[in-house]
Amino acid sequence: MPVPYYHVVFTLQASTGALAFHNKTAVYDLLFRTAAETLITIAADPKHLGARIGLTAVLHTWGSALTHHPHVHIIVPGGGLSPDGARWIPCKPGFFLPVRVLSRLFRRLFLEGLAARHEADRLTFFGVLAPLADRCAFDAALAPLRHREWVVFAKRPFAGPQAVLAYLSRYTHRVAISNSRLIALDEAGVTFNWKDYRIKGRDRLKTMTLDAAEFIRRFLLHVLPSGFHRIRHYGFFAGTVRARKHGARPPSARRAQGLARERARRGRQRDRSTFVCAPMPVFRRPDDHRRDVRRPAPRALTVAESDQDRHLMMIVAALPDSQRRFPSPPAASRSRKAISSQRPQTLSRPHAQTRPSHPRHRKNSSSSLQPRTKRATRPQSPASAPAATPKSP
Repeated sequence: MPVPYYHVVFTLQASTGALAFHNKTAVYDLLFRTAAETLITIAADPKHLGARIGLTAVLHTWGSALTHHPHVHIIVPGGGLSPDGARWIPCKPGFFLPVRVLSRLFRRLFLEGLAARHEADRLTFFGVLAPLADRCAFDAALAPLRHREWVVFAKRPFAGPQAVLAYLSRYTHRVAISNSRLIALDEAGVTFNWKDYRIKGRDRLKTMTLDAAEFIRRFLLHVLPSGFHRIRHYGFFAGTVRARKHGARPPSARRAQGLARERARRGRQRDRSTFVCAPMPVFRRPDDHRRDVRRPAPRALTVAESDQDRHLMMIVAALPDSQRRFPSPPAASRSRKAISSQRPQTLSRPHAQTRPSHPRHRKNSSSSLQPRTKRATRPQSPASAPAATPKSP
């Protein structure tokens, strides 16, 4: 949409990083849901914006040094639809929502979601986190987090929709580290560039060298579970909301109708299998008694049909032995010349003598077909004539 877009970042506390690593699906999904619910709830409040918004969220789990740092980037337009959907309500120029209010609500929703998942046994604990399986120990570990300030950062607006698309295109298939940041790989390890965001200015760009095993370990920290979607849409950007807007049924309703039809079909098949059907009559046409659907017997071929040289071998092979024009070869040792001499003249190629020859041999072939005449000779004089040799007695 041709409106200003804002960039908001929600970050988890560092103390919850180990818990998020052992429960990636549950914690990352909770991070998506709480961040989207926080923005939608505060934006719908008439004290702030009083509108229904849409947003696109992208999950990142890495820091610049490949450390485990879960956070979610959210792209949200600067405004929303009115509650009745009749008009667009823009936000204040250069200001979307108060960050402190977003941080407090985000903290409360996330901690409540963690407690609910722990109560539903949806969290697992390994190693040093094994004592947190107890409910009292888990609540004691979450108590300090209720009094800390959670980081919610709002960046300056994008230049326009094109800048938003360019930003999202860089994150659709991005991994923890790009090839452009890699400098060297040698006996010392892997050397790459990283940014220290605690330092302002150009001095934040630094170089780090890690052992190959440590580099691989840090890289594998950010492998997501199979089938996990790290780009999600909420609000009026969600697919179900767009389907309802265009008059289509949501996927859940279509899925329920499909299941109902499948159950009804199986029920009909089960009922049909319990009854013995009477034999159905065979419908015949009035002239069916004149039709014979059996395979016709082979008939004897005429001489004209057998003279077709391109079907010669097939026709002769289809005839019975009593009707063949020439006897079959008794043995494979017979010569081809002897077999060809026994063939009747009717099976020979009638056009073999009239076939046009090659242009290169046309002169010789035409002269060979004409009768030869004696060459006219010049009369010889008696002097030049050779003397006759007398015959010996």
